[in-house]
Amino acid sequence: MPSRRELANAIRALSMDAVQRAKSGHPGAPMGMADIAEVLWNDYLRHNPANPGWWNRDRFVLSNGHGSMLLYSLLHLSGYELGLDDLRQFRQLHSRTPGHPEYGYTPGVETTTGPLGQGLANAVGMALAEKVLAAQFNRPGHTLIDHFTYCFAGDGCLMEGISHEACSLAGTLGLGKLVVFYDDNGISIDGKVEGWFTDDTPGRFRAYGWHVIADVDGHDSQAIDTAIRAAREVTDTPSLVCCKTVIGFGAPNACGSHSVHGAPLGDDEIQATREFLKWEHAPFEVPEAIYRGWDAREAGVAAEDAWRQVLADYRRAHPELAAEFERRMRGKLPRTFGEHADELLRKAADAGETVASRKASQQALEGFGPYLPELIGGSADLTGSNNTKWSGCTPVTARDGDGNYVFYGVREFAMTAIQSGLALHGGFIPYGGTFLVFSDYARNAVRMAALMGQRNVLVYTHDSIGLGEDGPTHQPIEHLPALRMIPNLSLWRPCDAVETVVAWRAALERKEGPTALVLSRQGLPHQERTSGQLEAIRRGGYILRDCDATPELLLIATGAEVALAVEAWDQLRADGVPARVVSMPAVDVFEAQDAEYREAVMPQACTRRVAVEAAAAEYWYRFVGPQGRVVGMTGFGESAPAGDLFAYYGFTTENVLAQARTVLGS
Repeated sequence: MPSRRELANAIRALSMDAVQRAKSGHPGAPMGMADIAEVLWNDYLRHNPANPGWWNRDRFVLSNGHGSMLLYSLLHLSGYELGLDDLRQFRQLHSRTPGHPEYGYTPGVETTTGPLGQGLANAVGMALAEKVLAAQFNRPGHTLIDHFTYCFAGDGCLMEGISHEACSLAGTLGLGKLVVFYDDNGISIDGKVEGWFTDDTPGRFRAYGWHVIADVDGHDSQAIDTAIRAAREVTDTPSLVCCKTVIGFGAPNACGSHSVHGAPLGDDEIQATREFLKWEHAPFEVPEAIYRGWDAREAGVAAEDAWRQVLADYRRAHPELAAEFERRMRGKLPRTFGEHADELLRKAADAGETVASRKASQQALEGFGPYLPELIGGSADLTGSNNTKWSGCTPVTARDGDGNYVFYGVREFAMTAIQSGLALHGGFIPYGGTFLVFSDYARNAVRMAALMGQRNVLVYTHDSIGLGEDGPTHQPIEHLPALRMIPNLSLWRPCDAVETVVAWRAALERKEGPTALVLSRQGLPHQERTSGQLEAIRRGGYILRDCDATPELLLIATGAEVALAVEAWDQLRADGVPARVVSMPAVDVFEAQDAEYREAVMPQACTRRVAVEAAAAEYWYRFVGPQGRVVGMTGFGESAPAGDLFAYYGFTTENVLAQARTVLGS
């Protein structure tokens, strides 16, 4: 049987060889953390290479994702469907071993990491999911959910502000099944971190309420084993295992230096490393004895089989709960969800209320919430403003995980990344709220949710200068077009309570990516619609008001400004002008419709167009063209009551009419 060091050296060899072949990559972290990974994966991590999606597996997150060859080596050696040819294709086009781990590319990769600190926040979300699911489904004598979340993180992860946000909350919520390994090697890209990172990291995490195991020799297998056992025994608070390591361990001339962080070792240093490690094998060659020492397939099947017996017993004892658990973990909505959503839409249409869309959103949650126990909501300290808490919400706390609402505190970035962790774990549809202007704080986590294709509902209220007196620091301007530019992010800005119900339905049904719901502070008047128009809302853009003849003018609007377009349309109709109002709550959804539908709504022949949206005007010129006009914002706002601001910046019926008449006369 190979020694532990020999097993770890297989990671080092594969990592340096793959980076060398690719002519780029990061060998330092894989070589430095190999001994920690060997103990964790061979002695503690409960997983099944034959079924990477087993629901009760332990989760492993490599937050310092630049060290991706560490994870790829682990997956390959332990028996996942990731061959040597895949490792040889490291960082190549369409390979299953991209430069940073990407969810959906490689079996066994739990989340996309690379932007430092976000994997750590995702891991917090996964641990939160385990805590809540266990509280909701475990019953006396039937422990259905019981697994750990392990995370590797480096100096860079802990320097990023998101690590403070996420880890502070993890301590507050008592996420005791979360174990984070801090790779304390003292090196980052610029060199020794003592010039810019001198935090008392153990003290910092103790202040968060974490269980901290400090000064662990990251190259001593026995010390690592002792630390992991100690971490696993404390289940009422998360654990941080601080491991002292040498970056690039095994490379005799490069180790301990920033030069080994993000560049190939070079042929001479690789040869010297082979000699130092006594690794006498050719590149990408692993002896059979090493493979046998790593092989987790038999143990993985046995572990899953044992759990499946637990599930079978649970089904017999609690058949309804078991069916609900399996539905949720498969990500399926209830069978009659569509009928329920249709009924909520009819009720909103019949009510005909003038209501702020943030309030309409809460009303939608009141309708959907009791029907969808997988909903888990929250807000970044703006619950009363975002209206994200409905009557059936109960908070998740350290003492009680049986809840469906998280008070995230002022942590927009971490909230969004934690929600993605909840979604990645399975069993939940997460949603969380903040002001639209603060989506900037969370933007990279929004981008990562879109990149991973995770159902993460982003509730953004106070959507324009309409928030009023708080002024330009809180009034979003560029945020709508900026969010619309993120690939695979769907964005809805509804004009009334009816469109808000449709927006929520779209967000809940959309499994392939996140959805942003952009909502108003001020009241929005109800718009009357035919049954056909109600059905058309789901297509993202539709004809809300029309003329009997071929339209000579298109008025295109979203959100609160739809009412202005309708008022202008009324006056134009009285003047005998054939005009059409297009409500466009979701541009991306409209643009995904077939060409015939898009042409029917906005015929290309009708070039006289006016777009109205209280956001950066530039975005809409792609729709109105050179002959069109945009009533929008061209700078920041001001501090004043909302009505005064709308008048000052030209969001009035009179100005919309003036722009329409200018276009018609051009």
